Amino acid sequence: MDVTVVVPTYNEGPNVAELVRRIASAFDRDGDAGGVTPGGVDVLFVDDSTDGTPDEIARVAEAAPLPVRMIHRERPDGGLAGAVVAGLRAATGELAVVMDGDLQHPPETVPLLVERAREARADVVVASRYLGRGDAGGLDGRYRRLVSTASGLLARSMFPVKLRDVSDPMTGFFVVRPAAVDLDALRPRGFKILLEILARQRLAVVEVPFVFGERFAGRSKASVANGLRYLRQLTSLRFGRMSPFAVIGAVGSVLNLAILAVLQGVGVHYLPAVIVANAVTIVTNFLLQERFVFADLRDGAYRFSGRFLRSFAFNGTEAAVRTLLLWWIVERAVPYPELVQAVLILVAFVVRFVFQTQVVYRPRAARAAARAADRTGT
Repeated sequence: MDVTVVVPTYNEGPNVAELVRRIASAFDRDGDAGGVTPGGVDVLFVDDSTDGTPDEIARVAEAAPLPVRMIHRERPDGGLAGAVVAGLRAATGELAVVMDGDLQHPPETVPLLVERAREARADVVVASRYLGRGDAGGLDGRYRRLVSTASGLLARSMFPVKLRDVSDPMTGFFVVRPAAVDLDALRPRGFKILLEILARQRLAVVEVPFVFGERFAGRSKASVANGLRYLRQLTSLRFGRMSPFAVIGAVGSVLNLAILAVLQGVGVHYLPAVIVANAVTIVTNFLLQERFVFADLRDGAYRFSGRFLRSFAFNGTEAAVRTLLLWWIVERAVPYPELVQAVLILVAFVVRFVFQTQVVYRPRAARAAARAADRTGT
């Protein structure tokens, strides 16, 4: 049973030599650690660094007691999670061990994880900080420990079936059988790749406790921005692309109604006020959707100008129709423009979502295939 140790790195140069040394020591090449034959372990660094870390990896590889490879990504798509997926695609072992490069994931635990995977015939073995004798003491301070615990609880609450056997879905330390995972189904973003793997498909999972250690060198990459990316990932996994679309739509609706109320408050008639509110929110919603909903579809779709014009034209037409309906309803039946506007916005939500996904952000290849089918009558 061969093993590839996948290590995503971002400016972790001072840790590389010690990490490789301890992995090699853990897998005694004269023994049979974790059921792995001598020489059956290689280390694959997937590096997104902007400093001298790639040079340090190359230097360590020359004298390392086990094979060391590196993928240096000039475009770090998907962040740390994207690096892990790239590593899993390039893994040559039957098992892949995913671990951080800062030595908070102790290399001495790796053979135990591999042995557990071999014995249990599991697809995934999770190294858990919250099982048995596991401990999260290496997290920086009480606040980060609280955030980690709450984040795991939230994830398990949103995926009670797929995560029912997982006490630590937030860990970045685990073993996986690459052949058991549909890598093409993953949508890596941010830090939490294990959650992505477990939530996308049903896998056989077991856990092993471990003690989360102190950093060997460097500083933590945790930030508020990463926390926001986690929340976005969680809602996207649970509710799909419509979830962030709905959030942005809700924000736009509040903005629309606020502009309408303010303009009417200063004496503007409700019809021109509605037109201004619609124009502002159409542009705002488009820009937010570009960034937070359809970012992964932009490369294969129209250019930015094409996306903007199609989106603005459709939403402008939809808003014009909605305004006419608003006028007709307010003048004839319900004299409360804010209430009528809110109802009409809600009704239009699904139509806008379908148009954005099927027209504005539809891949060029899909459009070409559709045109070819039209020409051939198939």
